[in-house]
Amino acid sequence: MPTPHRTTVRRQLRALFAALLPLLAALLVAAPAAGARTEAADAVPAATLTEVTDFGTNPSNLRMYVYVPENVAAKPAILVAVHWCTGSGPDMYNGTEYDTLADQYGFVVLYPSVTRSSKCFDVSSPQALRRDGGSDPVGIRSMVDWATRTYDADTGRVFVTGISSGAMMTNVLLGDYPDVFAAGAAFAGVPFGCFATTDGSEWNSACAQGTVTRTAQQWGDTTRAAYPGYTGTRPRMQLWHGTEDDVLRYPNFAEMIKQWTNVQGVDQTPAATDSPQSRWTRTRYGGTGDRAPVEAISLQGVGHDLYGYGMAARVLAFFGLDSGGPTPQPQPGACNVAVTTNAWNTGLTATVTLTNTSSTSVNGWRLGFPLPTGQTITNGWGATYAPSSGAVTATNASYNAALAPGASVSIGYQANHTGNSAAPRAFTLNGTACTAG
Repeated sequence: MPTPHRTTVRRQLRALFAALLPLLAALLVAAPAAGARTEAADAVPAATLTEVTDFGTNPSNLRMYVYVPENVAAKPAILVAVHWCTGSGPDMYNGTEYDTLADQYGFVVLYPSVTRSSKCFDVSSPQALRRDGGSDPVGIRSMVDWATRTYDADTGRVFVTGISSGAMMTNVLLGDYPDVFAAGAAFAGVPFGCFATTDGSEWNSACAQGTVTRTAQQWGDTTRAAYPGYTGTRPRMQLWHGTEDDVLRYPNFAEMIKQWTNVQGVDQTPAATDSPQSRWTRTRYGGTGDRAPVEAISLQGVGHDLYGYGMAARVLAFFGLDSGGPTPQPQPGACNVAVTTNAWNTGLTATVTLTNTSSTSVNGWRLGFPLPTGQTITNGWGATYAPSSGAVTATNASYNAALAPGASVSIGYQANHTGNSAAPRAFTLNGTACTAG
């Protein structure tokens, strides 16, 4: 017969075991999740283009191919490389250098592949042109999410580039998912929303011919409408186009510049212009370095098939992937802007307070901001304003040009409106993004 002491000990052990059971169960439940990620990564051999299935929501039945280098970086960047019409993910892999550059810098490359008969990406349907609306953008977003989970990727370094139809999809993805992609590079594309159709057609002849023109503000509003209410950082954009493009004609290049400078809230006047190669003209907007908010490369005498060896390295320089480190943004926080408005039926006044939050003095300033749709400035004080609508630049007066570190200046304007009396939400000081609030 057990002694009372032993009985007590056994009871205590049973109680302890019972208390541990929920913890053990939780550990057993949690373990497969981590194991599944490891298993998914192990299922993709290194340095080999591999198809991945069951990667997530995929309403348009895209196929997904992935390339992972032998020496993949810790928390790697993700690059989505999008093919042209009649092409495929493997064609994009074979026709570009992103895999060999991934070997050098340790990032992961995803190659979406269309299965519909045209082999063109959907950049025209209403579903494709809004966040989580359906069609191809949703499938590509699922690919990114899969890669992020599988490789513990850096969600702040997800990029997209594409050629022709892939360039148009690059524009679409940056509009639909500005919180997912840090930057894009579009080779021979059209603006976000330019190819929109409502009859089920994949082709928009007016846009392809370059006859769809809008103001910068209109293009910017079209992009912002894809994700209403989003107020976060917008992706940077690099644009490439040949002057003799007879498929997606050259006027689309200027329309994309208008669109993305407005989305970024930077001046449409280039901050820098140069010729990095014979017959190339490169303009940079909102900054002068390799990672300006918008960069545009025009290729004189070149047609639609403009992509060539060496261009991928320039894409990586723009993305910041040629160093393996995180992409520096255009000095956010160097300035702060606060706006108050007083509106009536058809008019308003706005008081704008600009603060230099950097550690260096500003001698001469230009404050850029997109004026909300339907507003037109009729007069102002403390600065000169031009143009009166769209992407506006306020230039200092002679008496307030100098801003010491921590100093502020107040300016203002009066404007007419057609029902929208909102204050501007994005600002740049001499091409550098400001915080607002």
